Amino acid sequence: MEKKHEAQEVEKLQLGHYHTLTIVKEVDFGLYLDGGDEGEILLPKRYVPETYKVGEALRVFLYLDQEERLIATTEQPLAEEGQFAYLSCSWVNAYGAFLNWGLMKDLFCPFREQKKRMEIGQAYIVYVTVDPDSYRLMATAKVERYFSQEKPTYQVGQEVEILVWQKTDLGFKVIVDNAYPGLVYRDQVFRPVQTGDRMKAYITQVRADGKLDVALQPTGRKQTLDFSDVLLQYLKEHEGFCHLGDKSDAEEIKRTFCVSKKVFKRAVGDLYKRRLIVLADDGIRLS
Repeated sequence: MEKKHEAQEVEKLQLGHYHTLTIVKEVDFGLYLDGGDEGEILLPKRYVPETYKVGEALRVFLYLDQEERLIATTEQPLAEEGQFAYLSCSWVNAYGAFLNWGLMKDLFCPFREQKKRMEIGQAYIVYVTVDPDSYRLMATAKVERYFSQEKPTYQVGQEVEILVWQKTDLGFKVIVDNAYPGLVYRDQVFRPVQTGDRMKAYITQVRADGKLDVALQPTGRKQTLDFSDVLLQYLKEHEGFCHLGDKSDAEEIKRTFCVSKKVFKRAVGDLYKRRLIVLADDGIRLS
């Protein structure tokens, strides 16, 4: 006789993370999902998808409701536990601030976790974590405590994801790959940048202290080739002509193409060697 198929083992649940859980029953006020050792977890009716069936698996996010009970939602928060994010302050009470993170229940940031008192309508870079005392999800603005202590092993030129943290006299502090502190120098910024922006960047140096220098555009030959394509497309879209050339002002080049004059000149040289453009007194033209 064949053995009956055993029930699928439920993954270990983590507060503040996504999990794929099986629907075990339907009730008037929602669906109950199989939470394994945590028991059945409610997915409130307002989050139930239009079509579903008992036994089907749903991807849900787990957090605590107003009564501090584990609950599921199909809403998507702006950050999970263990991630940095840029969140706006919705309201403040006698204990701390509440941040909008995309769920019906705001994320609490106690006063002790703020660098300065948060104000309604302002946004802040924070880290989402679990309060070890209350087991509640919370935000902290003291993000430096949560950077990885391992020395990064990036290679120069490697592509990374960054979150812009704060502006300084040197440029912009950034958080690299949700783990490491980094810096984009002011003279390497050729487009509008502000706190909270997420974008691709490229490693230019791994310092001895583990901090990272990054650029917002590729470096070396790849940078030249990438901008060559941009410049070529610009020419095609502007009747084959660009009024900028080797002698043009660096600031005008920066305003037009968001690159340095050095990068612009290298790309012009690359296109010229490939006989795709001709150089003229008043600029460059397609061949």
